[in-house]
Amino acid sequence: MCNKKIAIVGLGYVGLPLAVEFGKVREITGFDINKFRVDELKRNIDSTFETTSKELKDAIYLSYTNNLEGIKDCNIFIVTVPTPIDKNRKPDLTPLKNASESIGSILKKGDIVIYESTVYPGATEEVCVPILENWSRLVYNTDFYCGYSPERINPGDKEHRLTDIKKVTSGSTPEIAEEVDKLYQEIISVGTHKVSSIKVAEAAKVIENTQRDVNIALINEFALLFNKLNIDTESVLEAAATKWNFLPFRPGLVGGHCIGVDPYYLTYKALEVGYNPEMILAGRRLNNSIGPYVADQVSKLMVKKGIAVENANVLIMGLTFKENCPDLRNTRVVDLVEKFTGFNCKVDIYDPWVDKKEAELEYGISPIDQPEENKYDAIILAVAHNEFKLLTLEKIKAFGKDNHVLYDVKYILDSNQVDGRL
Repeated sequence: MCNKKIAIVGLGYVGLPLAVEFGKVREITGFDINKFRVDELKRNIDSTFETTSKELKDAIYLSYTNNLEGIKDCNIFIVTVPTPIDKNRKPDLTPLKNASESIGSILKKGDIVIYESTVYPGATEEVCVPILENWSRLVYNTDFYCGYSPERINPGDKEHRLTDIKKVTSGSTPEIAEEVDKLYQEIISVGTHKVSSIKVAEAAKVIENTQRDVNIALINEFALLFNKLNIDTESVLEAAATKWNFLPFRPGLVGGHCIGVDPYYLTYKALEVGYNPEMILAGRRLNNSIGPYVADQVSKLMVKKGIAVENANVLIMGLTFKENCPDLRNTRVVDLVEKFTGFNCKVDIYDPWVDKKEAELEYGISPIDQPEENKYDAIILAVAHNEFKLLTLEKIKAFGKDNHVLYDVKYILDSNQVDGRL
């Protein structure tokens, strides 16, 4: 296996760190259809900030291409393309299908295709394999093989890196499962966990984030209840956390490419086989309600302070789906924007982490360079970027008019410093 060439298909938040680690120890080619992304990486620049310029330079066996010809001589293809949901919250497997078609067109006897993209149990062999067979005219598990090793990248997390997270592995035959497992052992310092089938690996991945989603939904429900009871949620959670087995989740907007998406992949498959996943869907409904809830709470506080909601100037601090990360995928901050826009408010978004062109392209939002002082009727701290935590209370309040509402979604400030928070 040591002389087999690897291609990483998709060089985003998942694919690039993987390519970099393999590129330190063996010959590997990173493929992406985005020419700008490939050119950027060739200059040792990563706009996702998942890797540094030094890390890119240290991957001495790594090359990049946006041309299929550049990976046709590879023997192992690792697919790390996005698996989003559509406007109806159904799995959108278009990127995965397109990647499978591309690989199928260059697939050879003896090749292995490993998928890392999050899918519902069965998707690899029910959706991807037929595409590979059709485009290659080869036979699955006779001429070519598959594996599945779910990604566990946490964007923006500099503590839990790829090599420090145990890797679940699987293969379409026992022999291929062993080969896939040994392949990942080359770069995963904490080891691997080989499972019995591709379906098991797919299911393991999709429930990881579904479990987090349901747990956060429970905490969000606590927050809604405690607000009605006039009890500070953070104080309650801190007290409960003094017991060793209390899980330290916090309320908030639940978006992103994993937690806000993966449950829909699982529920899609559940409904397909005739099972109604009540708790999972209830958690999703509750978490999807938090953005509109926050906007309603802010508007009520404004009315209470004698501030007209219509035509009010609103500042939302943060647009990314999580702190200290430029990732805009499925950010639920847009729910706040839509709700306030519906109130006929004038909304400014400030986020030093975002790519303004991407924000415009994805959501039609044009973030401002810097908030003006003494302008806003309401200020919402939506994302806990370090840049916001370093601001003093006086600096944040200076953005507001003499009479304004300050609402903290992420517990950046103390409860006695704000007008409201989750």
